[in-house]
Amino acid sequence: MIAKDLIKAIEDGRLDAKFQAVYVTAEAVTQQKKRYCEAIAAFAELFGDDRDISVMSAPGRTEVCGNHTDHNNGKVLAAAINLDAIAVVAKSDDNTIRVKSKGHRMNVVDLSDLTPKSERYGDSTTLVQGMAAGIQNLGFTVGGFDAYTTSDVMGGSGLSSSAAFEVLLGTVLSYLFNDGNISAVDIAKVAQYSENVYFGKPCGLLDQMASSVGTFVTIDFESVGEPVIKKVAFDFAASGYSLCIVDTGGNHSDLTDDYAAVRGEMEAVAKAMGKSVLREIAYEDFFAAIPSLVGKVNDRALLRAIHFYNENKRVEQAVSCLEQGDFEGFKAVILDSGFSSYMLNQNVYTPKNPTEQKLSLALAISEELLRSKGAWRVHGGGFAGTIQAFVPNDMLAEYKKTIEAVFGEGKCYVLMIRPCGGAQVI
Repeated sequence: MIAKDLIKAIEDGRLDAKFQAVYVTAEAVTQQKKRYCEAIAAFAELFGDDRDISVMSAPGRTEVCGNHTDHNNGKVLAAAINLDAIAVVAKSDDNTIRVKSKGHRMNVVDLSDLTPKSERYGDSTTLVQGMAAGIQNLGFTVGGFDAYTTSDVMGGSGLSSSAAFEVLLGTVLSYLFNDGNISAVDIAKVAQYSENVYFGKPCGLLDQMASSVGTFVTIDFESVGEPVIKKVAFDFAASGYSLCIVDTGGNHSDLTDDYAAVRGEMEAVAKAMGKSVLREIAYEDFFAAIPSLVGKVNDRALLRAIHFYNENKRVEQAVSCLEQGDFEGFKAVILDSGFSSYMLNQNVYTPKNPTEQKLSLALAISEELLRSKGAWRVHGGGFAGTIQAFVPNDMLAEYKKTIEAVFGEGKCYVLMIRPCGGAQVI
């Protein structure tokens, strides 16, 4: 369908059911229809108004439990959220991918040259290149296309805007050239490959998997090649709580070394015991070996290892609580997770700038407001960015007002859990 016809179909309500399947509420559908029409018009202006177009979507994600466990083959509990990246796309005939993201320069990739180049690390064009290369390596078809993308997943928020972008590209390649037959798990793995090999960031697989699969999902990465993925049956909307993400400011762009150190130190412990990652070692064996590990690895590495093992147990406990409808027990697990991240994993502020502790401040304020009523923890990679809070609905207005008085109006996001991952909406 060409741009003007698609815009009319959206405005006339003929595609409301497709929007409802992704965005759930009538209010959200109304907001998304306007956003989609604006994106389609922008595509037509850039690439022509006579193209046969489709629209894809990939969500951001929230990490619910399992902080910094995935990169050592651990367990996580995550959920896709209602904030997403969308792409208006059409095939092209010149073996070139062109992606224009709102507010950014055009990314142009010649599919005849998909060789990774270390001197281009950090360039967003390499993510496009890496997604095409990874999908081609799996034996799927890759072709040229033009795309206009826009995202309401805030960069540096811990909601994984980069993973949403990568999964979005994988979803485009799946539906445009492979009849939607590339699995959500494969798209997530390719997204991690793209970020590791082409972009130069040593990320784990959590962000991409949660975005690609969708809804509440627990993932066990004991086998990275075949992670065990399970959707968790829990109606969060009926819990009486809201999920808030508080953006405390700062961004993740200069924190790559901090993230890498968490993984590197955990793996240093494993290597000192003759293994590659902590998951290959039983907790009892690790704990018994601590006296012999002192001096072989730094003290923080040992603390981070203890966090890893207990965080894996907390993921199991959190999933069990949700499946049994025990939200009080779930909140207790989340609090334990947050305290462990703060004290043991130590990813609440960067040691490069120890006097700037906005995450610590947000957690302290949340504790004062929500003590014995809600739950709070650092969110995502940490060191800067966001915290997560489970807030009783009858306290939501007070919490939002108080926290935004400190961090700024509009900095407390009240989120929904999205029922699907990467999707072709239209």
